[in-house]
Amino acid sequence: MNKYLIVIAALLFLTSCKEKPYSRNPAKAKLETPQLNLAQANKLAALPFKCVDQEYPNKMGHVTADPFDQKRPLEQHPAFYGCFDWHSAVHGTWSAVTLLKQFPNLEQRDSLIAKLQNNLRYENIQVEIAYLHTEQNQTFERTYGWAWLLKLQQELDTWKTPVGTELSLNLQPLTDLIVQRYIEYLPKLNYAIRVGEHSNTAFGMVFAWDYAVHAKNSKLKNVIAARAKEFYQNDEDCPLTWEPSGYDFLSPCLEELDIMRRVLAPKAFHKWATAFLPGLKQGIINLEIGLVSDRTDGKLVHIDGLNLSRAWVLYGLVAQYPEEYGMLTELADAHVTNTLPNLVADDYEGGHWLGSFAIYALQNAARVPKDL
Repeated sequence: MNKYLIVIAALLFLTSCKEKPYSRNPAKAKLETPQLNLAQANKLAALPFKCVDQEYPNKMGHVTADPFDQKRPLEQHPAFYGCFDWHSAVHGTWSAVTLLKQFPNLEQRDSLIAKLQNNLRYENIQVEIAYLHTEQNQTFERTYGWAWLLKLQQELDTWKTPVGTELSLNLQPLTDLIVQRYIEYLPKLNYAIRVGEHSNTAFGMVFAWDYAVHAKNSKLKNVIAARAKEFYQNDEDCPLTWEPSGYDFLSPCLEELDIMRRVLAPKAFHKWATAFLPGLKQGIINLEIGLVSDRTDGKLVHIDGLNLSRAWVLYGLVAQYPEEYGMLTELADAHVTNTLPNLVADDYEGGHWLGSFAIYALQNAARVPKDL
C-alpha cells in the first residue's frame, strides 16, 4: 500500500502532543490555535490528488435492480468514483478545491486541476443525475453525501477563476436536484436521527443551511429551520457522557448545537444552549478526546474524525459568538493538536476521508478571532 498518508506528517509542525484524554490545566501554557500554511497544504493536497481517481478499493452502496445492473465504479459514478465511496469522493474533491482556492501557488496545482476538470465534466454530472433518478437509488447518500455535495458546490461558486466557474456550472444541475430532494425529504422526517455517523440529521442540515444562505435559497432555509426547531427546540441536558459510541465520527450533541446556532436568533440561542449544555459558557463541558485503538480498522478510526468534527463545531461557535464562548477555543485546539499527528499511517482506511475533516477543522480554526 502506498504511503501517501505520511504527507499528513507535515501537520506535526503544529504540535508534538501525544494522544491522551484532555484536561484543562490553567497552569500550562495555552495551545496555539493551529493554522494551515503553504507547506502543509502542499502535503495535504497529495490526499485528494491520490484518491479522487483511485477506483479501487470501492464501497458502492448500490441497490441492484436486476442481474445485469452491475457496473464498475468509474461507469456508475464517473464524477465521484474514487476515495473508496461516493461521499468521500465528493469531499475529497471539496478538499482539492479548498486548497487550490486558499493556496494559488500549490505545487500540484495544474495536475490537480486537470483531474477535477476530467471528473467534473458536464456529461459525467449528467450520469450522476440519471443514477439518482433510478427507482432503487433515489435515496442514495441521503443525507451525508448530499450535504457534502452542497458544500462542494458552495466552494466552487466562490472560486472566482475560469476553472471554478466552469466546474460550478457543470455541477449545478446535480446540486439543484439535491436541493429539491432535501425540500421533499425533511418535512416527511418525523423524528431526528441522533447518531454519530452518516445519517445524523443535524449534520445533514448544517451544510445544507450553509449552502442555502450562500445561494439565497429561502425555501431550503425555511424547511431546514422549521425541522431543526421542531426536532431540537425543547432538548435539554444533552448526555455528553454517553459519547462517543465506538464508531462515531460526529458528536450527536455538538452537531445539534451546530445547527441550532445557525437557525436561532442570538438571544434565543444562548438561552437554548444554556439548557442544552449547562456550563457551555464557562467552557465546562465533559468532553474527553477520543482514543483510537487500531487505525487500520476502517470503523475504529472514525474516532479520529470525531475529534476533528468536534473541533470544527467548537471553532464555529466561538467564531460566531467569541465573547460568550471564547473559552471553548482551548478545547477545540486540544482536539485538533492531539489528533493531527495520528493521521500518519500506512493504510487507506482513514486517509480517503480524514484529510477532508482535518482541512475543514483548520478552515474553521482560521475564523476564530486572534485575540482570544
